[in-house]
Amino acid sequence: MGMRRTVGAALAAVLLLAGWGGARAAAAGARAESCGVLAPGASAVAEAAVRAACEQIGVWYTWGGGHGPRPGPTYGQVDPSDPASEHDPERLGFDCSGLVRYAYSRAAGGDPLSGNAYHQFNSPQVKQRFTAARGTAPLLPGDLLAWGTGGSVRHIAIYLGAGKMVEARQSGTRIAVGDVRAGGDYAGAVRIDAAPQAPGTFSTWGTDVWTHTEPSTSSGRVHRFPGPTSVRVDCQKHAETVTAEGYTNDAWSYLPEYRAWITNIYLKGPAWLDGVPTCR
Repeated sequence: MGMRRTVGAALAAVLLLAGWGGARAAAAGARAESCGVLAPGASAVAEAAVRAACEQIGVWYTWGGGHGPRPGPTYGQVDPSDPASEHDPERLGFDCSGLVRYAYSRAAGGDPLSGNAYHQFNSPQVKQRFTAARGTAPLLPGDLLAWGTGGSVRHIAIYLGAGKMVEARQSGTRIAVGDVRAGGDYAGAVRIDAAPQAPGTFSTWGTDVWTHTEPSTSSGRVHRFPGPTSVRVDCQKHAETVTAEGYTNDAWSYLPEYRAWITNIYLKGPAWLDGVPTCR
């Protein structure tokens, strides 16, 4: 009798675990199904970006993830300000802007939204902006939601419609769907036009490239491009001669979205950019 009771208890435990595992899988499936295009009106590219992001539900958030030479998940880094990131170097995944970069790369081809959350929110690919005060009413699936203060952007997510978004939120969590957090430091949203690059748009190359307040490497630093980033050039001029990466050039370009200068060495194209006027 004792043996029978033991076997019966073991079997019950197995069935309980199996049921729990099935319920967990069903819950995960339900979460995945809830991620998608939840409202009409978005462009085909924006809808494709939503679907690409939704395919990553359950993938780890990892600080710095998704910023390799090509869009896609990468192992992360330890964020010195966040103890929860200690395992990020062991986790293959995305940070918030890495997910956005990947989604729009899958949707549009190329790499139209490289860079961090600030760069994406101020990208030349932005065709329309929505203030925080307008809430989610004017938004369409694929729009990018941003959080930050004082002109900085610390976080970015992809709108799904119906007040929902998909995001890579923070270390220790996985990519998931959630309600839009329209309070606090919500900074508004942008709509992306990932069509072919407009005239005057170029791509940076290299890693950890800084822009400057003046066309000189000795002037103050403004923004850092961690990897290739699409930027709009307003004009160019001859200024300080710079030698870097085996190249020497005295041409500098002004980036109006960043209110900063960059040496033409780090812009893809000829030493003096075609079709870009001289700064007056």
